[in-house]
Amino acid sequence: MEISECIGALRSEGSLFADAVEQADPAAPVPACPDWTVRDLATHLGTVHRWATGFIREGRAEPVRPTEPPGVAELPDKELAPWLREGHGLLVEALKSAPDDLSCWTFLAAPSPLAFWARRQAHETAVHRVDAESALGAPLSPVTAAFAADGIDELLCGFYPRRGTPEGFAAEPRTVHVRSTDVPGAAWTVFLGDPARAERGTEPTAAPDCVYEGTARDLYLALWNRLPLADLTLSGDASVARRWRELFQP
Repeated sequence: MEISECIGALRSEGSLFADAVEQADPAAPVPACPDWTVRDLATHLGTVHRWATGFIREGRAEPVRPTEPPGVAELPDKELAPWLREGHGLLVEALKSAPDDLSCWTFLAAPSPLAFWARRQAHETAVHRVDAESALGAPLSPVTAAFAADGIDELLCGFYPRRGTPEGFAAEPRTVHVRSTDVPGAAWTVFLGDPARAERGTEPTAAPDCVYEGTARDLYLALWNRLPLADLTLSGDASVARRWRELFQP
């Protein structure tokens, strides 16, 4: 996706996230993050937005961990959503005004630091927007198939290799083929072995052990553990799919 498209998605997803937080019980549990309440989720994403903004605005070259801003723990519940909107707005504005040749720290391969931060924050926000709507018990807002396919690509080609070989697959490598049914050419072959890697391609060169098929949206959410595998069409050895899901927690 183009940088401008990622910024547009971030703008929309951040607004939907704040809306859901505003309507939800701050003490409600977050289904995909069982140790978190809605307030924990809001604090996390609001902190991450400000953390990312710092790299973009200041051109920080060295990594620093996200740190909860002072005073957030004492914010009244009714002030959480305005605090979220403030940080989200600062992030969107930082990305929109950043130079094309922005130089700062990143942690996944990307065409540029600006492309990295726009894409990463769009998907970070989208996934947590799903969390907030799930905690609220509201229908999930839609995502475009193109955006979902981009998120699958970031997850499989970016995050998955960073985690290393899943336990148990080094001695017995396996392959999983992931195929979108609504985005032509959106397919990936994931190698569960040493090294852990994923390759883009419409068809694997050898028969995979397991195949995941579904809409880009369903694949996106299932691979981020926001939908059950039962919502996908699985063929081949389903035990490989279940084992990978247990071991790979993005």
